[in-house]
Amino acid sequence: MSEPVYILGGHQTDFAVAWSRQGLDISDMVRESVQGALENARVDAKDVQSIHVGNAFGEIQRQQAHLGAMVAQVVPELWGVPAMRHEGACASSSLGILAAMAEIDAGRYDCVLITGVEEFKNTDGRTASIGQNAASWQGHEDIACTYMWPAAFGLVAQEYERRYGLDRRHLNRIAEINYANARVNPLAQTRCWQFNERSFTEDDEANPWIEPGTRRQDCGQVTDGACSVILASGAFARRHARRLGLDMSRLARITGWGHKNAGLRLLDKFERSQNDDYVFPHVRSAITDAWRRAGISGIAEVDGIETHDCFTTTEYVAIDHLGLTAPGQSWQAVEDGTIEPGGRCPVNMSGGLIGCGHPVGATGARMVWDSARQVTGAAGPAQIDGAKRLQTLNIGGSLATVVSFVVESGH
Repeated sequence: MSEPVYILGGHQTDFAVAWSRQGLDISDMVRESVQGALENARVDAKDVQSIHVGNAFGEIQRQQAHLGAMVAQVVPELWGVPAMRHEGACASSSLGILAAMAEIDAGRYDCVLITGVEEFKNTDGRTASIGQNAASWQGHEDIACTYMWPAAFGLVAQEYERRYGLDRRHLNRIAEINYANARVNPLAQTRCWQFNERSFTEDDEANPWIEPGTRRQDCGQVTDGACSVILASGAFARRHARRLGLDMSRLARITGWGHKNAGLRLLDKFERSQNDDYVFPHVRSAITDAWRRAGISGIAEVDGIETHDCFTTTEYVAIDHLGLTAPGQSWQAVEDGTIEPGGRCPVNMSGGLIGCGHPVGATGARMVWDSARQVTGAAGPAQIDGAKRLQTLNIGGSLATVVSFVVESGH
């Protein structure tokens, strides 16, 4: 990037809301998040020059495609603004952010809106689960299961156990931390959920197996929701700050990014990495690319992480791939408190996908927005003291699409 891209504002819907039960749908989520972002950023709709929408399963869940045009439909002030939709499974809105950053860096546009959105609660859980299988390689995964994604990430746990050893107590603790973090997040899906002393144990009644390697509390919570952010060039951000009488340090910026893809099939990824230190070397590469572009040496210069915990195993993968421990030693960061509030590098103060919720197409944008709130001191009770730099790690499918951003406070 020629210079950082600034985050002028954003808005997340309440991830505990099931919109269809109120007679509403995905279009209403888009409307709320877009209007909320414009208001939060104090940007007039006429200043938005391009729109990117991240969504994975609109056709399957709502028979609604063509979501780029949905924004102008529900926010008529944006009529005529060029728009497009991005699909990358759970990383869909991160792809939208990448496209927006490229447009800004190329000088095409100065102010760009990104909206991530997904609706799941308009169907029963079994139907939604089957639809999500579209993010795998249908008919080719060779995973015998009832539920594809709990089975796939159960295999990730088993692969870690085979290569390095794995104590399930550490996965249980990851879940417990993320649910606890969600309790102070007023927009988290699980903020009012209740657990007992057996919930985060190997108790087969309180925490039953869903598929081999995956118990109930290991699972992220798919839900309804949207999150919008407004990005701008440095020139636009400086004009914007002068107009509002803001110090530029009040604005967050994206200073680094990494984006890698692997194939769809999970077992191929295991096979290709047999001689590598990391189970998913392309994930490590996306992370280090983000560091390089941000001009930092590594995780020691990061104050917190928003990472993809669609399952506890995904966060376990993130811990060592981000460099919080050596490869295969993620358990150390769980045991020594590194990832907890007040730890050396807190992870998912929002509650993550497990606690905050996982409206698939919105997750990447939500991670960036929560990171922006952290580095500007606006994260409320979830605030990391003195946070100036956060990193996101967002994945799609079985770690097939991987995007990481470095978000910093402005100067």
